[in-house]
Amino acid sequence: MRMYDIIEKKKRGGILCREEIAWMVQGFVRGNIPDYQMSAMLMAIYFQGMEDGEITDLTLEMAHSGDMVDLSPIQGVKVDKHSTGGVGDKTTLIAGPLAAACGVKVAKMSGRGLGHTGGTVDKLESIPGFRTEIPREEFFRIVNEHGIAVIGQSGNLVPADKKLYALRDVTATVDSIPLIASSIMSKKLAAGSDGIVLDVKTGSGAFMKDLASSRRLAEKMVAIGRQAGKRCCALITNMDVPLGRAVGNALEMREAIETLMGRGPEDLVQVSTELAALMVWIGSEPGGCSGKAQRTEGWADVRGSEAGKGIGFSQAEEAGLARARERVAEALKTGAGLRVLADMAEAQGGDPRCVWEPERLHVGDKRLEVKAQSDGYLGHMDTEAVGIASVLLGAGRSRKEDALDYGAGIMLHKKYGDPVRAGETIGVLYASREELLEPAAKKFLSACAIEKERPEPEPLIYEMVRG
Repeated sequence: MRMYDIIEKKKRGGILCREEIAWMVQGFVRGNIPDYQMSAMLMAIYFQGMEDGEITDLTLEMAHSGDMVDLSPIQGVKVDKHSTGGVGDKTTLIAGPLAAACGVKVAKMSGRGLGHTGGTVDKLESIPGFRTEIPREEFFRIVNEHGIAVIGQSGNLVPADKKLYALRDVTATVDSIPLIASSIMSKKLAAGSDGIVLDVKTGSGAFMKDLASSRRLAEKMVAIGRQAGKRCCALITNMDVPLGRAVGNALEMREAIETLMGRGPEDLVQVSTELAALMVWIGSEPGGCSGKAQRTEGWADVRGSEAGKGIGFSQAEEAGLARARERVAEALKTGAGLRVLADMAEAQGGDPRCVWEPERLHVGDKRLEVKAQSDGYLGHMDTEAVGIASVLLGAGRSRKEDALDYGAGIMLHKKYGDPVRAGETIGVLYASREELLEPAAKKFLSACAIEKERPEPEPLIYEMVRG
C-alpha cells in the first residue's frame, strides 16, 4: 500500500477498507507515515467524512495501538461514563459514587482539563493527598472494595490518538465529527468497561455549539460502542449555561460533595442523577440499553418531570429505568453515595475529612464580587467565556504544562433567567493573586447579558441516543 493512494481515495469521497485503515494507523504510530501525509488525510476526512463502518474501524485500530486494559480482575459489570466537556461539569464526581453505591463497578480513567473545560482528575487532586496515579493492581483492588476508583489515563493508552490529536490541533481539523467520535471512543474501548454512558454537551460552553451537531456526534459514538459489543447510550445535555454554580477545581469539588449531601443546585442534581440512573440501568438491569439503536426525543422537559418518557421504550425498559432512578434517589437520600466518595478518597490517599467537611477544601483568599450593570434578567451567558475567565484566574490551563491553582474559580450568584438589579452581585471570583482578578472580571462580565424580558426556559436534557 501507499499512503498517497489512500489519501487520493478519501479525497475523492471513497470508503476506506479495514486493511487500509489498519495499515495507515499502524504506520503512523510507528513513524513510517510522515506528519504531512497524515495531515492531508485528516483534511480529506474533514471534508469528505466517513461512513459508520470506517469510523468503527478507525476507532478500533486506534484503541489497539497501545495498552488495552483488562478489567477482568474486577468483579461485576463495569460501566464507564464520559462527558464531552463543559464549564462547571462535575457530574462524574456525583454520578460515579451514586452508581457505585447501587452496586455498579466504576473503574474510570479520566483526563485533565485543557482550555475552558475542566478535568475530573484536577478536581479530585484539589483534595489534599489524593493520588490519581496508582499501580493497576491497586486500582483494581480499590474498585473491588469500594465500587469506584478514578485515575489519570495511562501513558501508553491509545498512542495513536495522542499523535493524531496533536496534528488535528494545528491543522484546523479538530471539529470533525468522525475524528472526535473515534478519539473519544478509542479511549473508552481501550479502558475496558462493559458499558458506556456518554454525556454529550451542546451550547456555548460545549465543543458542539448546536443541537444538530451534538446529535450527530452522539449517534456516531453510540454506533461505535454498539458495533464494539458494548452497552452504550448518550444523553445530550445543555451547556449553554455553566452546570451548577461553581467553576474551578476546589469549588466544584465542594459543590459535588454538597450535592451528595442532598443540598446541590437543581440543574446539577437532575443531570447527575439521570446519568447515574443510566449507569445503573446499563450495569444491573436485565436488558438495559440492549435494544436497537435509536434516538429518543423529548427525553426531558424543562422541569424534568417527563424524563425518560420517550419514544421506543418497551414496558420492561421503562420499568427497569424507573427502578434504576429509585435506587439512585435512595443512594442520594441516605448518603450512600457520599460514603462511597469518602472511602474512595481515603483509599487513593486523600484526606476523607474534606468529603465530610467540604469547607476544608482551600479556595483562593483573594476575591472580587462582580456586579450587574443594569436591572433586568440574566439572559444569554457565553459559557465558554466564563470558562476562559476561570482560566485567567488560574483554575485552568492554556497549555498542558501549565500549573493549576486549585483554589481559583468562580461562584455564580445569578444564573440564566434570574432577575437582577444594578449593583447586585452576579458572581464572585477567587484567586491567589490580586492582579488576576480584574482581567478575569472583565471577561466574566462580558459573558453575561442582562435582558429586559425574562428569557424562555431551556431544557437541561434534550434527548437520549441508545444502542
